Amino acid sequence: MSGGEPDVPVGLQPFGDAAWRVVLPAGADARAVLDALRALPGVIDAVVCERHALVTFDPLAPPDGVALAIERARGAQGPAGSRRREHRIRVRYDGADLEEVARASGLPAVEVASVHASGDYVVAFIGFLPGFAYLRGLDPRLVVARRASPRARVSPGSVGVAGPYTGVYPFASPGGWSLLGTAVDFAPFDARSGAALALGDRVHFVAEPP
Repeated sequence: MSGGEPDVPVGLQPFGDAAWRVVLPAGADARAVLDALRALPGVIDAVVCERHALVTFDPLAPPDGVALAIERARGAQGPAGSRRREHRIRVRYDGADLEEVARASGLPAVEVASVHASGDYVVAFIGFLPGFAYLRGLDPRLVVARRASPRARVSPGSVGVAGPYTGVYPFASPGGWSLLGTAVDFAPFDARSGAALALGDRVHFVAEPP
């Protein structure tokens, strides 16, 4: 780069003057990538999604070893492996779109609830709202597109599906996901402790008796 700006390491893309963006290699463990990046001297913070990572830093002191740290996380479990938590979230399957998803899937509504509750989910990334975890692992029969007309307000604790993801709304907000039910006694985000779910955590839903 010209004008006295630091060179961008091979494989990284400039994202403004104080961040780099990179496409994650196949097999990279997102949590291991996140921990490896945050451990690098000079990295202010890192954000990792399913396909990309973003590293922020002081523009006067860009970090070394970003690309290598990501490559080493390919297929690794990393030091965060022991910290990945398992969560059991009780769900009352009373969602406004349960019957609609049932029609789209060709399953009875009670079976939709059973299939959703039997999934083994992993936090793929967090976004949209503080504490909103996009959970991978949804049964293909329950994959539906976002609603054509999003709701102006979705109640906190609502459990929804959209595309290959399921998730729990942490706050009342607009939303376009199809609602299957309501999480019971689970707060996805707390102002004091932050997000309840972290990248790489596993989640199991437990159906409440009707």
